[in-house]
Amino acid sequence: MKRIFSGMQPTSQLHLGNYLGALKNWVDLQKEEDTQRLYCVVDLHAITMPYDHTQLSQATLEIAAAYMAAGIDPKKSILFVQSHVPEHAQLMWLLATMSQMGKLERMTQFKDKAGKNKERASLGLFAYPVLMAADILLYKATHVPVGEDQKQHLELTRDLASTFNTRYGVDYFSQPEPVISGPAPRVMSLRDGTKKMSKSADSDMTRINLIDTPEMIVKKIKKAKTDSDPLPDNLKDLEGRPEAMNLVTIYAALAGISKEQVIKEFAGQQFGKFKPALADVAVEHLAPITERMNELLDDKAQIETVLHDGAEQARKMAAQTLGEVFDIMGLSKVAMIH
Repeated sequence: MKRIFSGMQPTSQLHLGNYLGALKNWVDLQKEEDTQRLYCVVDLHAITMPYDHTQLSQATLEIAAAYMAAGIDPKKSILFVQSHVPEHAQLMWLLATMSQMGKLERMTQFKDKAGKNKERASLGLFAYPVLMAADILLYKATHVPVGEDQKQHLELTRDLASTFNTRYGVDYFSQPEPVISGPAPRVMSLRDGTKKMSKSADSDMTRINLIDTPEMIVKKIKKAKTDSDPLPDNLKDLEGRPEAMNLVTIYAALAGISKEQVIKEFAGQQFGKFKPALADVAVEHLAPITERMNELLDDKAQIETVLHDGAEQARKMAAQTLGEVFDIMGLSKVAMIH
């Protein structure tokens, strides 16, 4: 059976890039038959960098609410919080014993986040990819929806699966495959079309958050950076115009049409006409998600029940994998709790 695993960190609000680049694709994957899906709020990853510990629990509920509001159905997918399944951390340590420091040092994300002070970076940040590998291998996931910036981490997961199998002479972990799809795998900043839309950007005007009101969405799109040229009649002429390409990409993804169709419809028009049309599409698509999120957050018990039930299902799967790994590695299971 095909098994899908993916997750997002509860670090501030999810934005349009998260939705179009990942979450919408997760929802669409629920249409596949003979497929098991696990979607996780990866809170253990969120604490590898400085964070507000007073807000983490609430942020975790908000991310779970966003999952559900966007269309993740607990009847079709297992939805849970990473820290509620302690086997994630246990398997991470076992995999860490066979993880090469040289490979971890070359991880782009570690180099970017650690910067010039990598000697002061935490072990958690350094070993982040090993925990990600444990997240995936714990459920023997066959496919992992990832952004292009996560492909390197998935490759390490595949390496660790192979290393484990070779070291212990078994054919236990399979090689998970990346699923890089979605209507807009890479959504860029509204203020700089060369930078990815990010939760960590200083200005809130760079992104559209899933909790933004219709008025805020309209304002942000109106003020989005563009150039003075009209939209061309072909995609090739958008090359070298990153902000224009970004807005066309967003329109196409939200409207469910191709970028070529967007260009055909708006060819020759200035952004003064295109932006209001984009705002209308964005509000129409996102407003119901925001409304549903707010309803769920007003009834947190509903979210907590879903996460509790999901964690129970996930733990059954995780405990079985960890028990088998203990056997393969020769570890005693006397004190293991199932």
